[in-house]
Amino acid sequence: MNKINLGKSELMATDIALGCMRMAQLTDREATTVIETAINQGINFFDHADIYGKGASEEIFARALKETSFKREQILIQTKCGIRPDLKIFDFSKDHIIKSAEDSLKRLQTDYIDVLALHRPDVLMEPEEVAEAFDYLERSGKVKYFGVSNQTPMQMDLLQKYVDQKLIVNQLQFSIMHTGMIDAGLNTNMTNSASVNHDGGILEYCRLHDVTVQAWSPYQYGFFEGVFLDNEKFPELNLKINEVAANKGATNTAIATAWILRLKMQVVVGSMNHKRLEEIAKASTISLTRQEWYDIYRSAGNELP
Repeated sequence: MNKINLGKSELMATDIALGCMRMAQLTDREATTVIETAINQGINFFDHADIYGKGASEEIFARALKETSFKREQILIQTKCGIRPDLKIFDFSKDHIIKSAEDSLKRLQTDYIDVLALHRPDVLMEPEEVAEAFDYLERSGKVKYFGVSNQTPMQMDLLQKYVDQKLIVNQLQFSIMHTGMIDAGLNTNMTNSASVNHDGGILEYCRLHDVTVQAWSPYQYGFFEGVFLDNEKFPELNLKINEVAANKGATNTAIATAWILRLKMQVVVGSMNHKRLEEIAKASTISLTRQEWYDIYRSAGNELP
């Protein structure tokens, strides 16, 4: 599987990552099978968050990993913090960031986290507090690298002004049916709805600053409205994806993944089905032509100006 230099750091991560949000729904044995399948397919990057399964996803992952033949040092673990469902708030305070990271370390049964990312933006963020939290976590060896999730360029700039650590990732929703990051750029100087820039040029910003974009919900449309693959609501899109899949000898899921990989992003897949993971992993070796990529983009209902 292809590896990418995550945010120009020393971390060499696979371009396909396993998102562990749904791991809380598995038994330990099932989780062990999923982890073994992922690693055997070449995946070395596992994405968590303190809120996934109210912490249970991290706990199950830790127990399951111990049942495999793989060592902690063979994989990279990312977790996220900043969302507090108990209070229905976002919290980037120094105390909460440190406590969340330390709680995740305990649940993950590890001495360090490779990447700690701040989850949904906290409007009340005091960047000086975040800087203090990052400094403590880095000095203590508890976190190696830092990033963000769902943030705009200006939010990242504000944070980066105060923190000494380079933000190496930004986790953003992106799929064939959720393409706001590229629609505005393709419709520059237009007045149609696709020309509206909702993200402040986040894709270009991340490229300019060597921040790796991690695409989450790669098979979803809308905000958790459902999967577009094999969905009768999107006949033209599925027809084109299946056509390309047949030509490549791959599954439609692999093609949907390869379509995102063409943009040099890291794709975070959340499947807990070991057979599906094997299909998805093949996407790392699939190269879509420019024609195939644009054909799929247009079949999703997008018009080129």
